Amino acid sequence: MTQSPNFAQKFFAAAVAFAATVVLASAPAAAAKGPYYVAKLSTPIEEAKTEIIRGVVWQCSGDTCRARKATSRPTNVCARLAKKMGALETFSVRGEAFAAEDMSTCNAKA
Repeated sequence: MTQSPNFAQKFFAAAVAFAATVVLASAPAAAAKGPYYVAKLSTPIEEAKTEIIRGVVWQCSGDTCRARKATSRPTNVCARLAKKMGALETFSVRGEAFAAEDMSTCNAKA
């Protein structure tokens, strides 16, 4: 039993549609994997660098450091970064900035 060329075309079209669906569905997931924490340093650094602080990988450049989600509480993550990099002007978690009181606690370790 042979398959018609029409079957091959339909199969190919279905495969392409499936691949496109997978790629487009994964785009929001990839965006969600962006930085979870963003910190603005009070004193910018001269050269971009990567710092690993208690298992959190920070990518720092200029006056900004970014990292993915950690297992520690955000206040602890902030305090550890401040201790290593110096005082922070701002610290945000998923786009929400720390309040002034939280920043004072964070920078107490700087």
